[in-house]
Amino acid sequence: MNKKLLIVDDEAHIRMLIEQTLEDLEDEGVQLLFADNGEAALSIIQKEKPDLVFLDVMMPKMNGMEVCQRVKKELKLTDTYIILLTAKGQEVDRQKGLDMGADKYMTKPFDPDEMFEIAEEILMK
Repeated sequence: MNKKLLIVDDEAHIRMLIEQTLEDLEDEGVQLLFADNGEAALSIIQKEKPDLVFLDVMMPKMNGMEVCQRVKKELKLTDTYIILLTAKGQEVDRQKGLDMGADKYMTKPFDPDEMFEIAEEILMK
């Protein structure tokens, strides 16, 4: 299996936390990729076409909503499953994220077990 998972967050400690949460997937052949801003994320998504992206919303250069919209609506990478991560848990924010093309919306602080289960479900299907 040659699956790719991209972790995008401008905060290094959050990237590390997500990596620690998901590193067991590497034993299943999943390659973990990382970006620390929206522009870098978009570039990696275009080049690597990851199967799953955990995408922070609030980031410099290009926010997660913009990245999501570009990937889904302009690049038409509909097979790339995008989960937006945000501290904003209001319904209006969730709806905006889904309107931009996000497949799922998770509120920080997230449950590592839930995150792993979701990643495993998406990548192992």
